[in-house]
Amino acid sequence: MNEQEIHPVFRQLGECSIASVVTIDSPGHAVSLARALLAGGVSAMELTLRSARAPECLRRIVEEVPGMLAGAGTILSEEQVREVLEAGAAFGVAPGANKNVLQAARDQGLPFVPGIATPSDIELALDFDCRVLKFFPAEAMGGLRYLENVASPYRHLGVRYVPLGGVGPGNLVSYISSPDVLAVGGSWLAPRDLVEKEDWGAIEQLARQAVELVKGATE
Repeated sequence: MNEQEIHPVFRQLGECSIASVVTIDSPGHAVSLARALLAGGVSAMELTLRSARAPECLRRIVEEVPGMLAGAGTILSEEQVREVLEAGAAFGVAPGANKNVLQAARDQGLPFVPGIATPSDIELALDFDCRVLKFFPAEAMGGLRYLENVASPYRHLGVRYVPLGGVGPGNLVSYISSPDVLAVGGSWLAPRDLVEKEDWGAIEQLARQAVELVKGATE
């Protein structure tokens, strides 16, 4: 699989370079948060299913912020695959590689990014035709040096990675400069406390700063 054969959703994610990883407790915050990120230049987000009303938040973003590529994260069950598809998720993300979830995502047509940390994880994901993988927890596993080593045997298959876990402004440029990295997951862009305070200006500024770092690395 080469870059041209990658799923269109993931091509779009690669063009975004950064996906903001967010947890939203109140549906009333969803649209404002998505608009703040978009105003700062971040046009992709992974909304985690760590709150009871996450599907409703996702649905609102999909309906009211069409410029945002909105996916769902922390997908841990087959039922959640169906749930996020019904909410309009453009893609799904998981912290690990669960065979049942991988099968459900493939059967139901959800572009899926399973989490990997080892070669065995990568090979399980490949069994289900996944070529975009979440490297998690990135820094705890050894960071970019580890990723470059573990990615080497699979590079000819066109596998690309989305690192998350310990990634932030200090190492963003290093990760995004790697040819193995499709995009970076950023949980620092929309901290829960800023969301709760409805400080959309601060979130927009964090997004803008991250986008400027990426531009500096890729131009």
